[in-house]
Amino acid sequence: MSKKKNDTSSENEKEVKEAKKETEVVKTDGKEEKGAEKSEENPLEKELADTKDQLLRVTAEYANFRKRSEKEKNESFTFATAKAVKEILTVADNLERALANEQEDYEGLKKGVEMTFNGLMTSLEKLGVTTCGEVGEKFDPNFHNAVMHVEDDSLEENVITDVFQKGYKIGDKVVRPAMVKTAN
Repeated sequence: MSKKKNDTSSENEKEVKEAKKETEVVKTDGKEEKGAEKSEENPLEKELADTKDQLLRVTAEYANFRKRSEKEKNESFTFATAKAVKEILTVADNLERALANEQEDYEGLKKGVEMTFNGLMTSLEKLGVTTCGEVGEKFDPNFHNAVMHVEDDSLEENVITDVFQKGYKIGDKVVRPAMVKTAN
């Protein structure tokens, strides 16, 4: 096998020497001319040109891929945002109707706000958003932010006693941690 390598390398060296001879400049009658007009293109130059062409094509393909990926990412973001806004628009419509209503009926207004809130929570559930941080849950620093602490022997350790602001998450990703008060 090493003999084959030697044969191949010596053949390559011969080709390189022949290529150099063909490109040497020969002076005749005070004019410079390329020696021995070659009838065939040098195989090394052809290989170099092919490699260069291939490199340019790969570079162009990569640039197109980057542009296409960026465009797809932007379209995905726009689609997801549009889906979220569409779900929440019904809530905005209900709030707008409530503000346009000039009756001074407190119970009716309260019922309308409750219905609007329930509609908002339904829209959030459709988007995969869930709440976290309920009274009685075990405190988890990944989902809760403890802003107060109380010592109470009647309660378990690291349990949530009050929720000041509910937390929200999509799957395991926390959108906003719950602001809570913990015991012990």
